[in-house]
Amino acid sequence: MLEHGGRLRAAAQHYGIPLAAWLDLSTGLAPWPFEFPALPASVWQRLPEADDGLAAVAAQRYGAAQALPVAGAQAAIQLLPQLRSAGSRVGIVAPCYAEHAQAWQRAGHQLLELRDEAIEAALDELDVLLLVNPNNPTGRVFAPAQLLAWHARLAERGGWLVVDEAFIDATPELSLAAHSHTPGLIVLRSFGKFYGLAGVRLGFVLAEPSLLNDLHERLGPWAVSGPARWLGLSCLADEAAHRQQRLRLQQASQRLADLLGEYGLLSQGCALFQWLPSPRAAALDQQFARRGILLRHFTQPQSLRFGLPATEHDWQRLRLALDDIAGSNR
Repeated sequence: MLEHGGRLRAAAQHYGIPLAAWLDLSTGLAPWPFEFPALPASVWQRLPEADDGLAAVAAQRYGAAQALPVAGAQAAIQLLPQLRSAGSRVGIVAPCYAEHAQAWQRAGHQLLELRDEAIEAALDELDVLLLVNPNNPTGRVFAPAQLLAWHARLAERGGWLVVDEAFIDATPELSLAAHSHTPGLIVLRSFGKFYGLAGVRLGFVLAEPSLLNDLHERLGPWAVSGPARWLGLSCLADEAAHRQQRLRLQQASQRLADLLGEYGLLSQGCALFQWLPSPRAAALDQQFARRGILLRHFTQPQSLRFGLPATEHDWQRLRLALDDIAGSNR
């Protein structure tokens, strides 16, 4: 099992700091969850129904022709490799969310790790190109025009472009959702990150109808719980909350970049997090953890991802930790 952010209980046990005393900045989730009314009792009592309107509301929200609800984008990540014959040549743009590579490797495909500058030269030898946009963990963004050009070259040979858009909701102009009905283009969308509701376990696959039908058959009935479907319908339709969340995230991410910059920590990122490459990443991670602040540490490359503080108290706590660490490192 791969490690991910949010392992707060393990950190509390390791550092001897009570669970409630931690500031968790490890997950890259919006720290302000969408508000929603109380769930009616029938949502808990009835089996989920696929014709409840969730797919249509999601397609409208994302500007796609069709959407397939799944139990988090993770469900699609694990199943997609099974839709291609084993031995496909899969280029994964690195660094990348590690679950992608593991799923394709387990399904018997040939993996090639690519840096940005190597994509053009490798593309015509690939059956699948997979990338995260904005990237996790770097926040780097690919322009839609570039992605569509790569998709056209792949699709000519029956290839796929798979784009994981888990962190794109605050910048919807970068999405390929409007093109996802075309053969060979598969877009994955996450619900939990932008909406601040990761525990709901909801995501969507945007693709041509035949591929969505294949995925649906493999998922089986009731793949998404009734409460998750109900919450999705409520949140996806709230346009005013979307506008507020986008603005709030963009402002907070810039504030975080500015704060880190005050201490000589030059970061980059997207609306949901800031990423700090540093040879000192492991040591910094431990220094923050000893002060009850959980970050996401990456080893390839050595780097830290900072999520967004939720409250002014959290911002001040982060600043105090930065002051303390800067002083101890002099």
